[in-house]
Amino acid sequence: MLKVAIQMDPIEDVNVSSDTTFLMALTGQARGHKLWVYDFRTLALDEGRLYCRARPVTVKKAQGDHVTFGDEVKLDLENDIDVVLMRQDPPFDMAYVTATYLLERIHPKTLVVNDPAEVRSAPEKLVATLWPQLQPPTLISIDPVALMDFHKRHGDVVLKPLHGAAGSGVVRLKADDPNLEALIEIHASASRDPLVIQKFIPAVSAGDKRILIVDGEPVGAINRIPAKDQVRSNLRVGGTAAPVELTERDKEICATIGGYLKERGLIFVGIDVIGDYMTEINVTSPTGAQQLLDFSGIDATAAMWDVIEKKRQA
Repeated sequence: MLKVAIQMDPIEDVNVSSDTTFLMALTGQARGHKLWVYDFRTLALDEGRLYCRARPVTVKKAQGDHVTFGDEVKLDLENDIDVVLMRQDPPFDMAYVTATYLLERIHPKTLVVNDPAEVRSAPEKLVATLWPQLQPPTLISIDPVALMDFHKRHGDVVLKPLHGAAGSGVVRLKADDPNLEALIEIHASASRDPLVIQKFIPAVSAGDKRILIVDGEPVGAINRIPAKDQVRSNLRVGGTAAPVELTERDKEICATIGGYLKERGLIFVGIDVIGDYMTEINVTSPTGAQQLLDFSGIDATAAMWDVIEKKRQA
């Protein structure tokens, strides 16, 4: 039995039929592991010891009656807990980054999944650029001159915030679209973060594939199909999940990046592939495991627990 603390958004609000973190909890509980949940805002570094306020939970797949809480306790995350699942959703802001610094204090004595230092070092749209041969033409910058030059060179493009998530702020700009400069100004008025601009991939109309990778190995994929005339395929903004098989190109992409992910303790990862191109590597709280289980019977969370249990026995 492992003692597992899950750092997540409120478990009361999850959709038990689609939430990957809930499936992780359900699968871990079925293996006999003891679970607590906590909000990262309760983390407290007190004289070098990292604590949180957490509630023990039992879970079941019954929406509205899916979680039972025990009394809140103060947990010493280094000495009371075997594993921390870092699963709160982005934004990947300074609060998120600070949580990685705090959790780095206890890892690897307490196994943090994913490795907090490596999560911090792998912003999801930025880390993918380590493999330009796997990506469509991509520029990351806040410089209007560079962004407008890229648009001029590549014509049909997609613009998105570097640290955005779930399709937020993603827009398509065709070759003759005059709005790029105004969009850059709007973004700059609210953020100092760079923007990502990529050549548009027409194959997105057929779907944006989410491939789940556990300890460097692909376990399966789902397809996320955008609504008609939409460029965003994320499930949270109206995309529809569908079953899909891994292509030879998908396997090539996974083989290229898999060793890097495994070496850095990025145990549970989701990559996004459109056509022949990888667009993102999601390391914070990748989703899609419930849909994969529903479509194929493959449980990526079970594969994750296999890896965690093996590491804790070592």
